Amino acid sequence: MIGSLHGIVIDREPVLERAAGAEIIVDVAGVGYRVTVTAATLSRLPADEPVLLHIHHHFWEADQKLFGFRTRTERVAFEGLLGAHKVGPNLALAVLATHPVEQLARILAEDDLAALCEVPGVGKKTAQQILVDLRSTLVLPVLEDGTAIDLTAAGAIDSEPGSSGNLVDVREAMANLGYSSEEIRRAVAALGEEAADTTDSGQLLKLAILSLASG
Repeated sequence: MIGSLHGIVIDREPVLERAAGAEIIVDVAGVGYRVTVTAATLSRLPADEPVLLHIHHHFWEADQKLFGFRTRTERVAFEGLLGAHKVGPNLALAVLATHPVEQLARILAEDDLAALCEVPGVGKKTAQQILVDLRSTLVLPVLEDGTAIDLTAAGAIDSEPGSSGNLVDVREAMANLGYSSEEIRRAVAALGEEAADTTDSGQLLKLAILSLASG
């Protein structure tokens, strides 16, 4: 099983519109490896200098494929997504292509259903399942100060009894009212301890909307 590749990118395909990834060929000691990467990764790979890619080597019954990432954390996130129910490598790559790792960590920590639904191919049911599955398993060390966001920690704000469902209700209500995903994220983040202390979804919704008005 291949865990990393260190070589020169000798060929790359253009990123097609709405495609989650593109294929490159990495030459390692004369052997060309076909690797699928996100558009963001592709844009950061130099053409004539050695690159190091962290590889997830995926096997199917009759096929195998390499997925490449610039950081180990990206690979950890990708493999964590694969652990969610009915999430395959193409959908996992689409999630990371839409939401970089730090943003994904915050989405999961804040239970942001609406943001996950922005990923092509992810509906409400799939987004809910991803949130449920990953909150019990995934730790992403991506905060600005270098500390980890532990999605399994009992002390997380939205792990308090009843608060997770309330935050989902707030996001859905704000989306129905026409607020953008970015506005919803900011409003929910501004709730702070109120999200843990308040069990009334209607009150949380009012506070979230007021935070935008005052901001």
